[in-house]
Amino acid sequence: MENILTIRHVSKTYTAAGRALSVLEDIDFSVRAGSTVAIVGPSGSGKTTLLGLSAGLDRCTTGSVELNGIVIDGLSEDERADIRNRYVGFIFQNFQLMPTLTALENVMVPLELRGEKHIRNRAKELMEKVGLADRLHHYPVELSGGEQQRVSLARAFSGQPRILFADEPTGNLDAETSAKIEELLFGLNREAGTTLIIVTHNAELAANTQRIIRLAGGRIIADETK
Repeated sequence: MENILTIRHVSKTYTAAGRALSVLEDIDFSVRAGSTVAIVGPSGSGKTTLLGLSAGLDRCTTGSVELNGIVIDGLSEDERADIRNRYVGFIFQNFQLMPTLTALENVMVPLELRGEKHIRNRAKELMEKVGLADRLHHYPVELSGGEQQRVSLARAFSGQPRILFADEPTGNLDAETSAKIEELLFGLNREAGTTLIIVTHNAELAANTQRIIRLAGGRIIADETK
């Protein structure tokens, strides 16, 4: 299988109050298409920054990022947004659903951005798969945290992404709800054959992936494949 993500000697430095703050230093790894990877480490180790760089949400200070065979460093904001719309899905800790749209409409958004047809039926199918067939017309405020994360799962998979980035997908949920979300996430992922990269503090969630990359102090300190 080919690599869907290649991170080459990536560093990220921010300037704050006139001082340079190094968040990531010389990160180097690649991810095979269709594999599942967890990125773990203590708070402040650079996990979320690495996720953002990998997905083209931010630019690295040095090094390069290749996503789905495309080197994204020199691309404009619009070009990177187009690549994300076509190839990338996201799941966030705080769900990031649009409050003025119903659950079903939230799931349809990635499909609408790509100008696809017959999107309502596909969105309905995904809502059924995540167990929310009776919540199609509810707004996010009318849903529990677990239900909102199920909607965001359906939304993430609706665009049939080649790679899915999940940032602390169970971080705001209790243990029982986390277990259900975890089961759905890996189940949908197996069915779709998507590459899955998860940033998490949850050891059980990380243990379900095929590979664990450990960060500390902005560097990779271990890279374990099962």
